[in-house]
Amino acid sequence: MSTSTRRSRRLGALAVVAALTTGLLAGCANDSDDGSSNSDGGNGNAKGKTTLTIGTFGVFGYKQAGLYDEYMKLHPNISIKENVTTRTDVYWPKTLTRLQAGSGTDDIQAIEVGNITEAVQTQADKFVDLGKEVDKSQWLDWKNAQATTKDGKLIGLGTDIGPMAICYRKDLFQKAGLETDRTKLAEQWKGDWSKYVDLGKEYMKKAPKGTKYVDSASSVYNAALGGESQRYYDKDGNVIWDKSTGVKNAWNAAMAVATSNMSAKLKQFDPTWDQGYAKGSFATVACPAWMIGYIEQKSGDSGKGKWDVAAAPTAANWGGSFIGVPTATKHQKEAVALAKWLTAPEQQAKVFGKQASFPSTPSAYSSLKPQADTTAYFSDAPITQIFSDSAKTIPTQIFGVKDQPIGTAITDVGILQVEQKGKTPDQGWNAAKSEIKDVLGQ
Repeated sequence: MSTSTRRSRRLGALAVVAALTTGLLAGCANDSDDGSSNSDGGNGNAKGKTTLTIGTFGVFGYKQAGLYDEYMKLHPNISIKENVTTRTDVYWPKTLTRLQAGSGTDDIQAIEVGNITEAVQTQADKFVDLGKEVDKSQWLDWKNAQATTKDGKLIGLGTDIGPMAICYRKDLFQKAGLETDRTKLAEQWKGDWSKYVDLGKEYMKKAPKGTKYVDSASSVYNAALGGESQRYYDKDGNVIWDKSTGVKNAWNAAMAVATSNMSAKLKQFDPTWDQGYAKGSFATVACPAWMIGYIEQKSGDSGKGKWDVAAAPTAANWGGSFIGVPTATKHQKEAVALAKWLTAPEQQAKVFGKQASFPSTPSAYSSLKPQADTTAYFSDAPITQIFSDSAKTIPTQIFGVKDQPIGTAITDVGILQVEQKGKTPDQGWNAAKSEIKDVLGQ
């Protein structure tokens, strides 16, 4: 991803969640500093062995799940060294520089979903075509599509994803006189985010004192857009954000929230948002799989058994990564073998078992089991089933090189102008438009 406020907030959140050993998370990054750190996968002497380096940002879970040690035991001639750059806004520019120079890259490089289009469109010749090395049917079709060039080259193998659900406070719903059963509730808003917003109007009629229906309008925007096939670019790489049906649908849902009394008007991952969880000040939040653990941590003991999880109005995704093998590596054959093994369904399931990064390999889903206390925290909701069902039906989305800053301009400029400053939707749209022109250099 290019540098952005929204990404930094997400990565900071994931760092907190990664410190937990319970709950679901995205297994991505810590946002505490700009530095890098190196760590060997095991304790063996690398003398006489082939050392493979893996460049990642934050916590991918491979070392934590013992996968490096396991692989080195299976392959005594291999030594693994993980090079961790804490922040993605440092990691990706550094990686680009090394890719373009044709030297200095790790044998395996992680690629965040926000950077995958840039990698596909501008750096494909710097990566090995992994499509010739794997059975692509192991991964979700839409996940493969994100890392595939126009001529069919697959430059990265999918790691985690962020399928969407709605997390809700059933105790607050009950007090507001609304349905609390997760299955019946999901049916009420199924197929349309405007139905989810309409339920918010009903909630506010009898809302428990001091509570709102949803955390923010931007949350609704991001969730709704995550289920749209058309976003900010068309398949030819042209910027179409202001003409995109998907953007307009998501914007309209967000505006219905921003211009009403149903939003707590909180900025996601800011301290006030964390406090909102602790105080129980909003009843619903659109939650990708990796946010489950974050909610559990921020809501604390007082939220146990009060939160529940229901299917989102539409299947949607927020987050995820890939790993690729640069052509510059001197150990291409060995690096490809390791990348294949790390992203195989069996290993993705092991990472889930340690830190619950949700796999991009469907055959792993039947074996996934969240931590027992997480299941109890969310009212024994069938979490893995809900997220698995969403993952399998997420549409293939088209991303562009400036996808992330365009999205940030819409949420952090346009939507906030309406939600927090009382501007009209047209004024908010125009503010976002002006910001996006700067982003695109127009």
